Amino acid sequence: MQAKRRHVFIAGCGYVGQRLALRLQAHYDVTGLVRSVERVTELERVGVRALAIDLDRVRPGATIPERLDQEAIVYLTPPPVLGESDLRLDRFLQLASVPPHTFVYMSTTGVYGDTAGAAVDESSTVQPRTDRARRRISAEEMTRVWCNERRVRRVVLRVPGIYGPDRLPLERLRHNEPVVREREAGINNRIQVDDLVEACTRAITNSEARGVYNITDGRPLSSTTFINLVAKVAGLPPPPQVSMEEAQLTFSPERLSFLNESRRVSNERMLKHLGVVLKYADVEAGIRASLTGR
Repeated sequence: MQAKRRHVFIAGCGYVGQRLALRLQAHYDVTGLVRSVERVTELERVGVRALAIDLDRVRPGATIPERLDQEAIVYLTPPPVLGESDLRLDRFLQLASVPPHTFVYMSTTGVYGDTAGAAVDESSTVQPRTDRARRRISAEEMTRVWCNERRVRRVVLRVPGIYGPDRLPLERLRHNEPVVREREAGINNRIQVDDLVEACTRAITNSEARGVYNITDGRPLSSTTFINLVAKVAGLPPPPQVSMEEAQLTFSPERLSFLNESRRVSNERMLKHLGVVLKYADVEAGIRASLTGR
């Protein structure tokens, strides 16, 4: 008689969550949480069970599907766009009455702030410069308290820019949008979506994993270098370059918030302790795979 498969609940079953659900289904019973019934229908078409709850408007009596064999909750839902705390996460944790074996929270490397290109690792002081990063620090603390009170193994994945299929700056290249001059562009970090899914999976399956892990490909590049590499691989002309001074006047605030921070994020703990084997440590290989939709 086949043993009943344990349950994994993915809160925020979008670009990363859908891929994670499909990966985990070979070994777990998976449910995804999304905001709209339309998204539920989309997931069901690809074979992922899901339900819709808008964490900005939780109705009285709302519940999430929980089981006593709850292997993991993987929380991928982003915080609200305003404020310095994550009210969505707070509402979700109030709904989660059955403690899982493991709680995985996806945070951001933005919590380290700007180090002028200097290296950071998990022991580095967090010094957020944006409200977006401050919301993430608040959320990390919220999960720490919740998991400690319930004796739940907690894993925080601090993630940089995610790229993959349909997540490359191809439209910006086709519209000839400028980038900052290479010599003025800071250092950024990235992860290909398949490698991020692998990190999420290892956070669940590696019983020794706990605490904070930086999730990067270990190849810090400026955004300009990355976009030029995408252009080369995609067979598109490289974009025009402008000074940082001009960028400050013409780029969107969100884009500037990334350009104004520069750091090299270590992935040593991810490799040695979490046990992630990167499929795309070579950025060009990751871009090629993303262009072919793999």
